[in-house]
Amino acid sequence: MAWLLVVVAGLLETGFAVCLKLSHGFTRLWPTIAFACFALGSFGLLTLALKKLDVGPAYAVWTGIGAAGTAIYGMIFLGDVVSTLKLVSITLVILGVVGLQLSGSAH
Repeated sequence: MAWLLVVVAGLLETGFAVCLKLSHGFTRLWPTIAFACFALGSFGLLTLALKKLDVGPAYAVWTGIGAAGTAIYGMIFLGDVVSTLKLVSITLVILGVVGLQLSGSAH
């Protein structure tokens, strides 16, 4: 259950990063409100998950999902440049997160 919280928190991190861009420096009301909601939800779920999980692997999964998700969302919906190097880098982030998870102790 704790890992599910981390995954959902990572997806919410993607949401708050995208809304941060869409808020244009907190000058647009609804993206700013959405940013705050996503951020509070993400940090809240991560906090709950860290009661049961080691901080290193949990934080790596959270940030990895957020980073990869934000980059992918940006390429698909926001017109961010798609390049081979960017796709390889996203893959390496994901592989690094999986490696950290596999190397951790089981609880």
